[in-house]
Amino acid sequence: MAKNTGDFVLRPFEGLPGEPDWVALKEVVPAATGTARTTKEHGSHEVLVTTVLPQAWPALHRADGVILLALQTTTSSGDSSRDLAAALLEAIDAEPGTAIELTGLPEAGPRLQDVLDLSVPFDVTVQDTFAYWLAPDVERTDDLAAAIEEADAGIIDTVKLAGVESAYWCRMGAREFLRWAQPHEEQVVLDGLARLHAKRASGFEGAKFVGYFRSSGLVVPVWELPRGTEAEDIEGAVAAFAPVFAEALASTEALDANERRARAGLVARQVTLR
Repeated sequence: MAKNTGDFVLRPFEGLPGEPDWVALKEVVPAATGTARTTKEHGSHEVLVTTVLPQAWPALHRADGVILLALQTTTSSGDSSRDLAAALLEAIDAEPGTAIELTGLPEAGPRLQDVLDLSVPFDVTVQDTFAYWLAPDVERTDDLAAAIEEADAGIIDTVKLAGVESAYWCRMGAREFLRWAQPHEEQVVLDGLARLHAKRASGFEGAKFVGYFRSSGLVVPVWELPRGTEAEDIEGAVAAFAPVFAEALASTEALDANERRARAGLVARQVTLR
């Protein structure tokens, strides 16, 4: 576990249940929530982890007492986990109805790994609206309704696949993609992809591997899907591809010449899709 300092932490969510999903919600999923709970030491509070909050707030103590913690915020130190823990603890101490706005570098303190109960699964629910920002009994004024409607307009269609972990189908314009956050070290994932790519086996049922990007120390491979593909259309194909991918990831054999060339090509395929 990283020290509670301002030093850069490559994998800030390492050790949390569902690390790849934490990364996915931070980087590639527009609207979603995940479940968490603080330790007994920190009050055993239920926490609704979310992708984003209004005005880029890092946390919110909602009017009904629910604590929301946002991942898509600008962190001020080299350790996102440290910054998020600081926001979470401040939200817990705040009165209901209070938004947290952190400024400057947090003082030395605990990380999420110290504050959250690590036995609680990080169960993700993809949302199609940001209406959950508000407590259920809060009256929606015209301004509130307009703010949520404006935020909702930026949501792209996203579905979390059921058959494998941390894989998200999305539609961007007229194109569909699969983004599959991996729990392994970057070198392991790149070697595995290179093994498959060298024998032209990095795709599945019309899906083409188009590249990957890094986030919070993990790799998120991306496949472009045939036009018009819905999430349910690829559930079976991805489930069938998963053991093939897992075998490639598990191999410890040195890459041969073709695989090394494939790997060199992969490094040039880092992509940005949002």
